[in-house]
Amino acid sequence: MKISEIFNLEKSQRELDFIDIDTDNDLPLFVDPYFLSHRKDPWSVSTNRTIQSFFHHVIELLDSGFKKEARILFENLSEPNETCLGVSSDRPRGRGVGKDEAIKIFDSLMDSKAIESGLIGHFEDFVLFVDGVGKDKISDLTTNLIREHLIEYTQTQCKLHGIELTKDVPSGFYWNDTELKWDTRLTDMLIIDGRKIILVPKGAVSFSYYYIPDKYCQHFVLNFLQHEHIRLNSSLVRVRKQKKGPDIILPPYKKTLIEMEEPFRKEYLRDFTKKHPSVFSEFRQKAKDQMQPLTNEQLDGEIDINYFVDYLINRLTNINTGAGKQATKYHRHIVGIMEFLLYPNLTRPVVENDIHDGRKRLDISFDNAATKGFFHQLHDIKKIPSQYVVVECKNYASEVANPELDQLSGRFSPNRGMFGILTCRSIDNMELFLRRCNDTYRDGRGAIIPITDEDFNTLLNSLKDDGNNIIEEFLSERLRKVIMN
Repeated sequence: MKISEIFNLEKSQRELDFIDIDTDNDLPLFVDPYFLSHRKDPWSVSTNRTIQSFFHHVIELLDSGFKKEARILFENLSEPNETCLGVSSDRPRGRGVGKDEAIKIFDSLMDSKAIESGLIGHFEDFVLFVDGVGKDKISDLTTNLIREHLIEYTQTQCKLHGIELTKDVPSGFYWNDTELKWDTRLTDMLIIDGRKIILVPKGAVSFSYYYIPDKYCQHFVLNFLQHEHIRLNSSLVRVRKQKKGPDIILPPYKKTLIEMEEPFRKEYLRDFTKKHPSVFSEFRQKAKDQMQPLTNEQLDGEIDINYFVDYLINRLTNINTGAGKQATKYHRHIVGIMEFLLYPNLTRPVVENDIHDGRKRLDISFDNAATKGFFHQLHDIKKIPSQYVVVECKNYASEVANPELDQLSGRFSPNRGMFGILTCRSIDNMELFLRRCNDTYRDGRGAIIPITDEDFNTLLNSLKDDGNNIIEEFLSERLRKVIMN
């Protein structure tokens, strides 16, 4: 069963930030360190720092002659079966990176001389140049390193959705990038049928189709070899005779080069890359350009979008105003709608963070993971700090006014962000409220835009006609009114 079914969340994958795993079967998705290294949201930046901390510490030990100490560090890269991601055919059990296998990876790393020669410059390069390391094993190794980040993420998601955790459970080993050592502790964990389960953000996984040796060899190494044969006019170059005009010079077939060179061997890739580092640099850049967060369709399949939109609208309409359970329903449903509308630009919703030593609380904060569009332009063009986007949810029957604006703006800071969204059921005089938002903005207390039920309904209905752009247009126009009013 999926997490959403086990805990009766009444939410689809499109409304959830984490991968809605089936705890009885592995899902063929992978934690990709190369993908994480290029994401700009705070969570990904932090996880990448941990990954690279381990890698650089291993290099420092080897450079200092402490090979034994470096080898010992690999002993804790064991089988992570808590995430239920990977390629096991039956009950999740990891993909074979036990202690012995991890030591074999280290020995292969040493035998390859890839670090000694400076060939491997990043942790993710293991998958390209170290024998015995594929996309499944690099995912396992990465999961071990960032286990603490994933556990903390799981805790925030369980709090968001009201899922009970078990206290004082051993965390399992994770890399402590402050003390440069493997660490473990007792903490709150999600336990299902006696098993520890760790949730993974859907914006942090991939199919690992891009940064893999097959892609590097097929589209970069072989292309280079074809051009070289033409440049040298080798005997493998093909010539197509023309009745009129000059003959056409064609490169050797890739199949021919594969039979001759066996370029898919990692030993070959290591030697080739040492001789032609520019080809490898081009591959890294192309892989970066191609890698994008998985879409809802890739994660959850195609759905009847009209039915789904109507479901979200009807559920919002049927939530009564007021405090208590109705406020909680409204709060969680708004998170689901925003996840659906704004993923992958906003990720990792966290509910009711304590700030100022607990004197104030945030309803929701999202990580800003946007690389283009409205949320990217907030800080890149409009210069509004927005590392995090704060959302206040007001399930009021009465009108929101200045006190609610002051409450939200009082929670801004340059580090947390100076942009927020105030969601509420309705606003009778939107122009007046936007002028109040403008007052807050002109006073230097941050930019706030309101979104009502009617607004959400309009945005959701626009998706029926494949009108995704209306979301960007709506946000931009509403912010323009706040700034320019």
